[in-house]
Amino acid sequence: MNKKVLRNLSYGVYAVSALGENRMSGCIANSIMQITSSPATLAVSMNHDNYTHGCIEKSGMFAVSILSEKTDPNIISQLGFQSSRDVDKFMNVPFITKHNIAVVDDACGYLVCKVIDKMETNTHTVFLGKIIDCDMLNQETPMTYAYYHNIIKGKSPKNAPTYQPEDLDTVDSASSDSSITSSNSSGNGKWVCSICGYVYDGDIPFEELPDTFVCPICKQGKDKFKQR
Repeated sequence: MNKKVLRNLSYGVYAVSALGENRMSGCIANSIMQITSSPATLAVSMNHDNYTHGCIEKSGMFAVSILSEKTDPNIISQLGFQSSRDVDKFMNVPFITKHNIAVVDDACGYLVCKVIDKMETNTHTVFLGKIIDCDMLNQETPMTYAYYHNIIKGKSPKNAPTYQPEDLDTVDSASSDSSITSSNSSGNGKWVCSICGYVYDGDIPFEELPDTFVCPICKQGKDKFKQR
């Protein structure tokens, strides 16, 4: 079975938020789709381990912020590569409030949903939500998952329903693509963030970067990069 065919499916990049016990929770998701138009309903797939999953179950509500190609990548790092159990993810993310739920201000649109049903899998819950509010925030182009991978050069967190192990990546073809290959002077491979999969391709050889360098996606330090 060749799971690489799953990469031909289309996805977007979204911020899913819900009201937690002490603060707002949120995470980055890509498995979201419209189910019906009347009444307007969405399906959202959430990993059981995500703190936001529990918040949706308890509150019965969630919001989806549709990220655009112009959305600040720092928002993805803030919401996607740390847990709301440990930090207030929205402390450094500009947001507006809709139905008491945070919506990313730098998104191109939002939808607020009331949970009306759910389906359980071994690792994820698919929440079915009736849309009770939605609107456009700007006219920017929505970010696709392909754009996130190919332009921003991010990868799926292991909790994402679309996550695939590194051994399924086509390393040889990626290495021949100058747009995603590290330009370090050693010529011995590319430097990849072990947390989020970002590939460094800057003009300065990776070894010469200052120790204060951090991954632009997940904000982890230089020590988290591995040469491949």
